[in-house]
Amino acid sequence: MVDVVARRLDVADMVAAAKWGTGKPIEDKAREQQILDSVAKRSARMGIDPRTAQRIFRDQIEAGKLVQRGLFARWAVRPGDVPAHRPDLGKDVRPLLDRITGELLAGIKDTRDVRRGPSCRAELAAAVGRVEAARRPDALHRVALARAIPSIC
Repeated sequence: MVDVVARRLDVADMVAAAKWGTGKPIEDKAREQQILDSVAKRSARMGIDPRTAQRIFRDQIEAGKLVQRGLFARWAVRPGDVPAHRPDLGKDVRPLLDRITGELLAGIKDTRDVRRGPSCRAELAAAVGRVEAARRPDALHRVALARAIPSIC
């Protein structure tokens, strides 16, 4: 499940690239609420407590915005680092996020007992360590990953 969260954070890079220089705000409360409403409906159909799913996804959204803000700050001082390709939010990004949302919901369902158990925090920390060792994220993405996981347990 932590790897899915990390992949979702990678998509935040695409969102930032899509928004950079367009005037589109990082914070979009209406879109965030649409995502949370959709998550509630999908999770209920899967037998997942919608409040739990929304809480986990709220952390995903906040972590994604953290990545976007960090990249905007980096690109403001190092314009040469701005990606040459600007992804389309509707065509490129949202379908990818929709797929990852399904994977994350499946992970939430599959880990229900572990997430409720006394060893959840230890198992989550171990999973984060494995994902960071495999993916080798930069400091921004490590901080964002830490922001994305508190509500998992």
